[in-house]
Amino acid sequence: MELLVASAIGILTASGLYLVLRLRTFPVIMGTSLLTYAVNVFLFASGRLTVGAPPILTDATRYTDPLPQALVLTAIVISFGMTAVVVMIALGAYLGGNDDQVDDLIPASDAEDRT
Repeated sequence: MELLVASAIGILTASGLYLVLRLRTFPVIMGTSLLTYAVNVFLFASGRLTVGAPPILTDATRYTDPLPQALVLTAIVISFGMTAVVVMIALGAYLGGNDDQVDDLIPASDAEDRT
């Protein structure tokens, strides 16, 4: 099970980095989302992968650490807010420039006018 989770984290990280390095805004947003999912799975897996164990400290012989679960829940909320802000910034940039290129270059004629 650990090999499966580690492979999933690696695939999510690799695909997220690939998408972040694209030149359009939508793949960059999807890449950051995949990176946050990879971090969430990593945090969740850091609390010992036990199936069917309660996330509380009782008299049970097996238990799951509740701290990574709380961290993942907080990270999900933060990543949702971050994605919403980035989507709005990307939408504003697209509507302002009629292009969704991440690294728009200023044409030479416009660059001379700005100096």
